[in-house]
Amino acid sequence: MEDLKPALYLIPVPLGDTPVGQVLPSYNREVILQIHHFIVEEVRTARRFLKNIDKNINIDELSFYPMGKHADQALFRKYLEPLVHGESVGVISEAGCPAIADPGAQVVAIAHKLKLPVVPLVGPSSILLALMASGFNGQNFAFHGYLPIDASARTSAIKKMEEKARTEKQTQIFIETPFRNEQLFQELLKSCHNSTKLCIASAITCAEEYIHTHTIETWRKTSMPHLHKIPTIFLIYQ
Repeated sequence: MEDLKPALYLIPVPLGDTPVGQVLPSYNREVILQIHHFIVEEVRTARRFLKNIDKNINIDELSFYPMGKHADQALFRKYLEPLVHGESVGVISEAGCPAIADPGAQVVAIAHKLKLPVVPLVGPSSILLALMASGFNGQNFAFHGYLPIDASARTSAIKKMEEKARTEKQTQIFIETPFRNEQLFQELLKSCHNSTKLCIASAITCAEEYIHTHTIETWRKTSMPHLHKIPTIFLIYQ
């Protein structure tokens, strides 16, 4: 591979314990091995990911800059200083693609303000993979992230999404903290109309992958899937 063009490289990570070679192209490895500065959501898991990319990689020669929820966002601009001086920087999230439902988006926004090149690498996105497998409208869709924790506000949000799916034929995509997945599933069964279609896409790309689409009426007659503490994407459509 030729010398890497200095840029901010957005580096996808497997969604679970799936082997790296199953979900990431070999080109990603070639890029990673030329980067010495990484902005990461969690240093420990980023180090483990890099070791999975190449067991001979010298972790101690690399620099890691935290961007997780407890990180000082005022430092994000400083994290890009190596790139300003001509050294590539990589962004690594906990799972999936950086900057999608991920703090990496703030780093990317700063890079654009500084007129620095940004290069997204190919890899798994649970949101898009779930949409692909749902059978729902892939030309008109919206991702809402996490729904409100408050019960009444959550019910209201579900009703609004259901109406959007019905009137605009727009696929509605959302997530929940994994330990609250089963409560959200029950709330969907309670709040949605019988004819509304619900896709549950859980543990995507992993050995225990579970992706099923049914109407709410059918889901009410189906054994509840095991979703507790398993990363899951929820989609509804009409």
